[in-house]
Amino acid sequence: MNTPVITSTANPVIKNLYALRKRSERDDQELFLIEGYRAITRALDSDFPLLTLYYCPELYLGTNEPALVARAAATGAQVIQLSSTALIKAAYRDKPEGLLAVGRQWHTSLDKLVLSANPFIIVAESIEKPGNLGTILRSADATGADAVIVCDPVTDLFNPNVVRASTGVMFKVPTVIAATGEVITFLKKNHVQTVAAIVQAKQSYTTPDLTKPTAIILGSEQYGLSDTWQDACDQPVRLPMLGLADSLNVAAATVVLAYEVVRQRQSQQTLN
Repeated sequence: MNTPVITSTANPVIKNLYALRKRSERDDQELFLIEGYRAITRALDSDFPLLTLYYCPELYLGTNEPALVARAAATGAQVIQLSSTALIKAAYRDKPEGLLAVGRQWHTSLDKLVLSANPFIIVAESIEKPGNLGTILRSADATGADAVIVCDPVTDLFNPNVVRASTGVMFKVPTVIAATGEVITFLKKNHVQTVAAIVQAKQSYTTPDLTKPTAIILGSEQYGLSDTWQDACDQPVRLPMLGLADSLNVAAATVVLAYEVVRQRQSQQTLN
């Protein structure tokens, strides 16, 4: 493929890619980084438009990368070759795979969410760690959730570690960022019950009927759910903690609750 080649780490393009590690730069430019074969492949599989794809054959891990570069170019992405030194400087990972893309941030509102007849939604409030948010998105994809709603986020959706931890499924899972009050109003309006993980709750997470429209609500790593959510939720639930720890990592708790929704709904289908 006959494309431009950038070799200098002082090139303005490389400097800007490096700058996109910072949230302020991402937000100002409304851009973000997508790194690695799997994430870029899933972006293309989801018809997400890449603006630019940077590649370095010297750093490829396999033989499928050239076809991916050609596929990106065919969608209209600008394709630029980098030297290994330049790509390593621009990349976020310690051991880059020779593929780095740039995409435009998207912003979806609650009123544009398309819910199924029996929706299942994951709501995450004030998540602090990008890896946890990415894993929640991955869990939403795995369990067939209609959407993830991020309330009052501390980390941003377009942090490179969110993209990485989501393994690229963030391009498929409908995701909305909104204030807690807006989300509570939205769920009530759509008759979606709220099941919130709260350490002090009396009933087990297996007790509520999750076969009807349901949103599971999880709070921040450090503080848990806000008083607003605790007061507003329909079904406070707890996960049994049989050891010294009094709570699970928020991403782990999400997986437990999400698969309980799957278990109950699959059991209902079997009975019917």
